[in-house]
Amino acid sequence: MAVTDEAIEKIKGMIVSGALRPGDRLPKESELAADLGLSRNSLREAVRALSLIRILDVRQGDGTYVTSLDPQLLLEALSFVVDFHRDDTVLEFLAVRRILEPAATAMAAPRIDEARLDALAAQLDALGAEPSVEELVASDLEFHRGIVQSSGNSVLCSLLDGLSGPTTRARVWRGLTQEDAVSRTLHEHRAILAALRDGDAEAARSWATVHIASVEQWLRSTL
Repeated sequence: MAVTDEAIEKIKGMIVSGALRPGDRLPKESELAADLGLSRNSLREAVRALSLIRILDVRQGDGTYVTSLDPQLLLEALSFVVDFHRDDTVLEFLAVRRILEPAATAMAAPRIDEARLDALAAQLDALGAEPSVEELVASDLEFHRGIVQSSGNSVLCSLLDGLSGPTTRARVWRGLTQEDAVSRTLHEHRAILAALRDGDAEAARSWATVHIASVEQWLRSTL
């Protein structure tokens, strides 16, 4: 094992075991290196790597701390990695989203409150009947994020946020090339919203599946 990988594993072990908890400050570099049997260079590289994926927070002049380890913070790295996808893997990302997002939408049905439902309805009304593709895509992202946030599962919310990146381009492309894409999207959004307002988890799940599958089906036919 490379010395940097070994250093990463040892710091990870301290966090997983509870020796270091969220918000804790790491011991001084010289002390920690000696305790772990590492060189200061390998420890420094490990800290740099763990800070990139939001496990550690290096504060200049103050020290190095374990972050909150909040799922949303940790999964930010996912959206960064996802941005490097190849165009031919967009369908795979959509397939994962088709599994997760309907489940999150169903979970939101008994939890979403009237204020959130009214806000989502107002957002759709504000778009009008003929929004631009860019307006529609931005609204689509916010619409689904608002629903998923009501699922009560922060990990699921963060995962879906990270997966939305590669599908955005597909939605833009669809809006530019398919005549009824805008009206269909608005119709599907309103159907999802109506099911949520009725508290009908299965109807909400079904409409969310139809909504994502229609993008996936269209994209598959164009590749």
